[in-house]
Amino acid sequence: MFKGHPKGLYVLGLSNMGERFGYYTMLAIFTLYLRDHFGWSEGTSASVYRIFLMGVYFFPFFGGLFADKMLGYGKTIIIGILVMMVGYALLGIPTSTPYLVYAALFVICIGVGFFKGNMAVLVGNLYDNTSGSLKDAAFNIYYMGINVGAFFAPYAADGMQKFFLGKSGFIYKSDIPQLANDFIGGVHKDFTGLTTFAHNAGFTDVTAFCNSYLQSLTYGYNGAFAVAVISLLISLVIFLAFKKHYKDADYSSRDKAAKERDIQLTPAQVKDRIIALLAVFGIVVFFWMTFHQNGSTLTFFAKNYTNLAVGKFTYFYFNLISLFAIFAIILGIMSLFGKNSKAGMKITGGVFAIAGVVALVLFYNSLPEVNTITPQLFQAFNPIFIVFITPIVVAFFAWLNRKGKEPTAPGKIGIGMFITSIAISIMLIASIGLPSVTSLGNQSSSLLVSPYWLISTYFTLTIAELFLSPMGLSFVSKVAPPNMKGLMQGGWLAATGGGNLLAGLIGNLYQRWELWQFFLFLIATTLFSSILVLIVLKKLKKAITS
Repeated sequence: MFKGHPKGLYVLGLSNMGERFGYYTMLAIFTLYLRDHFGWSEGTSASVYRIFLMGVYFFPFFGGLFADKMLGYGKTIIIGILVMMVGYALLGIPTSTPYLVYAALFVICIGVGFFKGNMAVLVGNLYDNTSGSLKDAAFNIYYMGINVGAFFAPYAADGMQKFFLGKSGFIYKSDIPQLANDFIGGVHKDFTGLTTFAHNAGFTDVTAFCNSYLQSLTYGYNGAFAVAVISLLISLVIFLAFKKHYKDADYSSRDKAAKERDIQLTPAQVKDRIIALLAVFGIVVFFWMTFHQNGSTLTFFAKNYTNLAVGKFTYFYFNLISLFAIFAIILGIMSLFGKNSKAGMKITGGVFAIAGVVALVLFYNSLPEVNTITPQLFQAFNPIFIVFITPIVVAFFAWLNRKGKEPTAPGKIGIGMFITSIAISIMLIASIGLPSVTSLGNQSSSLLVSPYWLISTYFTLTIAELFLSPMGLSFVSKVAPPNMKGLMQGGWLAATGGGNLLAGLIGNLYQRWELWQFFLFLIATTLFSSILVLIVLKKLKKAITS
């Protein structure tokens, strides 16, 4: 999987990993922060979330154009990191007004615009004059690095939240923030549960309890946003310190050397390639519309419809200690029984496997029978699945390539769209018989489903994502005209932004429709998109070879 790749790939991957860790730390709690701190409804929080995501993925279009025409890719990326640090620092400032939050989000969008697409251009430039399959594998590895950062992010956010709540003697309960905001706001409803919780926490004054709980919770959110600043600083240090490994890739069509490295295209070829790219951009909008339900509707489903009190075995998948132990066992077994493993590696592998088993048993015995998980931790499943599944997917594509049967990047995108519909079908089944969001009235459902419905959905969505997202980045890198690399990578991300905009619009349907109707709608749109890919597949293949 890693054979034949330049060191620059790992430098860029680690730099991006740090940035993505900060971004997903913020994103894991963003809608919960808006709800819990400002007392907003799920619909209002989801709308702000969607607008922000649209900006995050739309601004790279301008960032790519800026790099293509003016400053170049490396310098633009550095500016992007610095701007993002300012944005996350603003989010880390406690505030009672949303206007500071809006300003911070706008600054972050600008920073991501300078950073994200141009990093993908540098990765693609590393693979000039190499086979297309190697570039595909490179973007899979790059994408895996992104998701290593994304995996740890929800745990960082969760840790900061628990730290500040614990300092005040509190624990997180998903229904308390909304009840506390309603109590302070004078909403007329049954506050028996809130009163009981306040008394158990040692408060006789319920208002004082509400203010103290919400303040501690907010400090936890602000602390998580501050973690993102530190993460970006590390990303910047890596990017600057190891520049020599990707220096040759930091060029644009304006450079003299580019004329020798880039393929010279006729106007007709440029036109065909742009049309092909725009077609792909239009189709993948529907994937991102579905995928980015994870930060809003799927998080709200976890909060209101999922049983968050789990047994020891299930809790394994939500705790870093047990996950590291499982990871050690898997690595140990792979080293122990690997065909190319030497004696030293086999011994090390055996030690890792035994240590992982011992840690797992000790941790299991230390747990109570019932353990509480938080809604944001479900978002960790997508990145951890990417880390584990990517080697399998890359090996599968390599096997198909050796047999001459590997699908083209557009073909993989079409398959990914179909797998997405299967993922949402799992949520459709899970939602049958559950009450609508409207009928709950900002409360959790009395009917709760197993966490494994969401875990299974994230697993299947991850497979779809690996067929689609890194392949899309690779496709753009192969097909984009040399003088439009940054712009076209920005276009790919802008398509993601369009999907986020649509996700926000249909997210309102989650509030109004029955749950099964909402998920059925998502299934229909992703199936339709996979059919569109089949219709235009021949033209897309022609664009790659022209």
